[in-house]
Amino acid sequence: MRRVVVLNVVGLTPNLIGPRTPRLAALRDRGATATIEPVTPAVTCSVQSTYLTGLWPDEHGVVGNGWYFRDLCEPKFWHQSNKLVGGEKIWETARRHDRGFTCSNLFWWYNMHSSVDTAVTPRPMYPADGRKLPDLHTRPGDLRTTLQTKLGQFPLFKFWGPASSIESTRWITSAAIEVDRLRPATLTLVYLPHLDYPLQQHGPSSPRIGPALQEVDAEVGRLIDHFGGDCDVVVLSEYGITDVRRPVHVNRLLRQLGLLTLREELGRELIDYGESAAFALADHQIAHVYVADSENRRRVADALAALPGVAAVYAGDERARIHLDHDRAGDVIAVAERDAWFTYYYWDDDARAPDYARTVDIHRKPGYDPVELFLDPAIRFPKAVIASKLARRKLGFRVMMDVIPLDATLVRGSHGGPVASAADGPLVISSHAGSIDKAHYAAVEIRDLLLRHLRRV
Repeated sequence: MRRVVVLNVVGLTPNLIGPRTPRLAALRDRGATATIEPVTPAVTCSVQSTYLTGLWPDEHGVVGNGWYFRDLCEPKFWHQSNKLVGGEKIWETARRHDRGFTCSNLFWWYNMHSSVDTAVTPRPMYPADGRKLPDLHTRPGDLRTTLQTKLGQFPLFKFWGPASSIESTRWITSAAIEVDRLRPATLTLVYLPHLDYPLQQHGPSSPRIGPALQEVDAEVGRLIDHFGGDCDVVVLSEYGITDVRRPVHVNRLLRQLGLLTLREELGRELIDYGESAAFALADHQIAHVYVADSENRRRVADALAALPGVAAVYAGDERARIHLDHDRAGDVIAVAERDAWFTYYYWDDDARAPDYARTVDIHRKPGYDPVELFLDPAIRFPKAVIASKLARRKLGFRVMMDVIPLDATLVRGSHGGPVASAADGPLVISSHAGSIDKAHYAAVEIRDLLLRHLRRV
């Protein structure tokens, strides 16, 4: 099989390639490009699982970046076990046809305990004293030490949160090059997330995304320089980000309808999921609404359809129309209008918000929270405040890093639902023009497209 490297440049669209991205433009011009029809929801975990299995979300089961585990009565987001993804993965298919085939996966999601040959993915340490320490999960296990000795500790706090920057993507680029030197693979998957952050903070039409485009283009260039000699280089993106101006608070609507059950803890409100008649898990422009009693399903669907900012609602069997008729999915699914997105917010009084609301906490929040990309503007000297908190943590004190605002209007870009045009959506670029045989692909066709590259001689 031919060696192939797949660079997942998150948020990249045809409209963003130009003078600020000379390496991407050059790859496009000497190779071939096509647009991609994304799945619903067009979010990281669902899209990547579709690309790697060739299946729709209601077949592989990854209906979002997280979902409600009905048997536990708990929502869980951003878990990493590959056992959560149904279907045969691309590396398993390739291995059946060629026993010498190998695969390296750097930072694509669900990368823990998979059947790839080499894996690198973030896995923080959570000591009992409440700290969160940057670290990795790797296969083989000693690769974790090798990489962090050579490249330094993985910059976890530059990977997500208000300090997000090119540093995490630069580290991943360096790790991909080092892994290829140590353990060269037939197929190398590399996740480059940096562009995602400013697009959500500022929106794709903002001139403030220019530096991010230049930065990620430089990292793509480094990878092309390293791999391009004996590999086909494929650039993919998962979704296009659209400008937004309206946060939509689905859980507050359900609260007003008397369907949300709350539990008070230390003066703060938390959702009691197992006792609630209905609640929503927000995931960018998709909301999975779980309804305990099927008799309430139509009432909830009708209420959502009337909520400003909601473009479409799918209840029960209607979910099959968007390939989300799966037990993990919400009983009712709402899709936002193009300029709107869904928050997880459910409280009426910010003083009663849960303590995790003002922190970066991707696992406890009942939904994705892009406001975690911002520092609270009410904090007068944020760097000094953060430095003080970090110093106290190092001394062994338990200190909450409560620096995230509760103002959802700060967010200017989102994704998950349909885009205005193909040029605003995801794409695929190949250094080998002959491997792309049409102008537009469905997301479920990307797996076979990559296999076609691998089988090229």
